Amino acid sequence: MKPVGIIANPASGKDIRRLVAYGSVFGNMEKINIIKRLLMGLDSVGVEEAFLMPDFDGLGIRALEDVRISLSARLLEMEAEGTQDDSTLASEMLAQMGAACIITLGGDGTNRVVAKGCGDTPILPISTGTNNVFPFMVEGTLAGIAAGVMAVGGPPVEKVCRRVPRLEIRREGELLDIALIDLVVSERGFVGARALWEVEKIKEIFLARAQPDEIGFSSVGGFLCPLSADGGKGLHMVIGPGGKRVKAPIAPGLIRWVPIRAKKTFRAGEEIPISHTPCIVALDGEREMTVSGSEQLSVSLNPDGPLVVELDKVFSAPGTRRFFVED
Repeated sequence: MKPVGIIANPASGKDIRRLVAYGSVFGNMEKINIIKRLLMGLDSVGVEEAFLMPDFDGLGIRALEDVRISLSARLLEMEAEGTQDDSTLASEMLAQMGAACIITLGGDGTNRVVAKGCGDTPILPISTGTNNVFPFMVEGTLAGIAAGVMAVGGPPVEKVCRRVPRLEIRREGELLDIALIDLVVSERGFVGARALWEVEKIKEIFLARAQPDEIGFSSVGGFLCPLSADGGKGLHMVIGPGGKRVKAPIAPGLIRWVPIRAKKTFRAGEEIPISHTPCIVALDGEREMTVSGSEQLSVSLNPDGPLVVELDKVFSAPGTRRFFVED
């Protein structure tokens, strides 16, 4: 039997897009209650161990205070620093411990940093962020049950998980960082508020998937040139006048016209240079790095990104029925 990990980002669902757009607010109490329901779901199918990432807001500790479960649930033995590196370190530790899967509470940005450390440990992502393209809306109880089934000898990973691609940014061949959905190049300036929402400052967009029914920059590409997450191609768009315009929801309640000067699909492994420097690079909706005019960076699509749990496949898999029905 394997343990299950839970990584809840206390900062998700609280950024400046509550002021410049109309993003939902996911408060700490709601996240705590989701964690409680996750633990109850895990406990119901016989999971013996669960490990939670410690955080400065005490989500894990508070979730454990009065929850009635028989499984052993405790915090990971790590020093929390209150940065996104906590999630990466926690995912690395859980992968080393052989966790059946890692349940995440956050948005695209949270799952990006978890994916940097989880290796081949599957992610079960619950939406509690702003741009929720990678994670999905699921009741915590059901997510806990599904993760529990995987941990106690349910269907094999290859039957209930899918591999999703990731974008990789490199400097002279050296991997600098990754993105799961979008990599956006904007004018040079201060990182400041990490969220990205000012279309007039955007110069280039790289997408690992482009779907019109998704929020954020994926929808820009989705209306122009739809690409599924498993299509084996990425999309590069140069932003500016001279071509088509796309009206898209780049954030919750924030619908803008985006001028597209040029677009190009690219194959997995193909290196596309970033043409606009100096600049700031945002990964999955958050500004992460400044780039000087002398730096030469490129972006590519790697099809071997993280594994993602598909709940419908877990619940419909042969053998899952025995956890819920007595003959």
